[in-house]
Amino acid sequence: LLRSEIAGRDAGTIAERLLDSGLAIRVCDNYTGLDRRYFRLAVRPEKETGRLLPGLVNILGVAPFPAEPSSASPSGNRRGVRRAAAIMVQGTGSNAGKSLLCAGLLRTLNQQGIRAAPFKAQNMSLNSHVTRKGGEMGRAQVLQAAACRLEPDVRMNPVLLKPNSETGSQVILLGKAVGHMGYDAYAALKADMLEKVHGAYDELAAEYEVMVIEGAGSPAEINLKPRDIVNMHMAEYAEAPVLLVGDIERGGIFASFVGTLELLTEAERERIAGFVINRFRGDARLLDTGIDYLARRTGRPVLGCIPYLNDLGLPEEDSVSMKNRPSRGPTEDSRKLDVAVVDLPHISNFTDFDPLGIEPDVSLRMVRRVEELCSADMVIIPGSKNVLHDLDYLRTSGIASRVLELGRDRKAFCIGICGGFQMLGERISDPMAVETPDGKQSEALGLLPVETTLMPEKTLALTRATHLPTGLEVQGYEIHHGRSSCDAVRPLWKNAAGEVIGVGSEDGRIWGTYLH
Repeated sequence: LLRSEIAGRDAGTIAERLLDSGLAIRVCDNYTGLDRRYFRLAVRPEKETGRLLPGLVNILGVAPFPAEPSSASPSGNRRGVRRAAAIMVQGTGSNAGKSLLCAGLLRTLNQQGIRAAPFKAQNMSLNSHVTRKGGEMGRAQVLQAAACRLEPDVRMNPVLLKPNSETGSQVILLGKAVGHMGYDAYAALKADMLEKVHGAYDELAAEYEVMVIEGAGSPAEINLKPRDIVNMHMAEYAEAPVLLVGDIERGGIFASFVGTLELLTEAERERIAGFVINRFRGDARLLDTGIDYLARRTGRPVLGCIPYLNDLGLPEEDSVSMKNRPSRGPTEDSRKLDVAVVDLPHISNFTDFDPLGIEPDVSLRMVRRVEELCSADMVIIPGSKNVLHDLDYLRTSGIASRVLELGRDRKAFCIGICGGFQMLGERISDPMAVETPDGKQSEALGLLPVETTLMPEKTLALTRATHLPTGLEVQGYEIHHGRSSCDAVRPLWKNAAGEVIGVGSEDGRIWGTYLH
């Protein structure tokens, strides 16, 4: 309820002028106790309010209030270029199936001859990929790019956060590391991040016909929403309708759908086009009463029900699913090669081992307890985002002693990939405080005569390498901060520049490499 104190511009005059612009307000002179100065406005979506305020300023002849910078304003994203149509997939929580649904939509569009591209403003994952140009990005958008037959492009995932402690992450901006930050330091860079995110999106949206945008976590995380740049902010910026996906395998899906909408603003709710039920098993008719209730309660339909699909053979976006797998002891099938991968607290690039998991004569298992290593044929120490911390974990858990015993007694092959390769060496130093605040130095496992120094500059490269014992050429990528001395040990791998990127023992039972 408002009152105009400006002479000659009472509520009736304002209402008549606004009607010329197709806007109606309620003159309140027939309310008991009010007169023709009073009028009433309804709370409307932000886009409509954006039409009303300039009209009032023009009619009243007053200077407007200073505009507050709006992170969700759609007016600043045009840049004079054509914009692609867009659709966004958000979830009721993490690991609801957003990434795979986006990949499916992109492949379907591609098969229809529509040029489409993926986009996720901000990703948090230790499972990253190196592009042909040497940029780093999340694997989910790499998978989505493959789905629509595109070369991975860091603009598809302009911000990547790689957690390296309980409260901090390495920040990757447009493919390059810009530092290690806690939440407050990262939030202080929001304006700069938004500019880069908007620029990346606008460039891609000018090159393709459709953008398929992925959200992160849930759009209803009310404690994080003021600084969120990846969910409803991107939907508003791209003017994209939103599909809300829920994982029925976890239970409580209808409550999750309704609860999510309840915590959104009216403008945000308007963007929800409908719901998608993911990972459903059984008779779909059992969903009917829930679907009917959703329609009555929210006014939104269930647009699809995705069945539970086993063994897709596609890489996981992050370690959520992998961490949920139970660790286990050796297989009882003696005909299978028993391969144990140590599940490090900061494990990274764990998809290195996916090919082993689909070999019929291999038993691939994650291990978290020392007793699970009892009779492994091969032990693999994987990559790590915090090598020194994870090396401490190996010691305190007793796993380090068991790996040493297996390696020294030649009871099992012992292999290290990237950070695991550094741990197999003799010493790891961090003089520039890349991973530790005090520049820590630590004795490593000592199975290979290698010393590693962590450096601020990150090696990021697609790599062709030769396996020296066989002469076979392989292709992979390097992504590491360490520089390792490999002169006093048998070289196993060399890259195209002739640099040694992997070494091993003379009998070949202990080896490590930087090559993913």
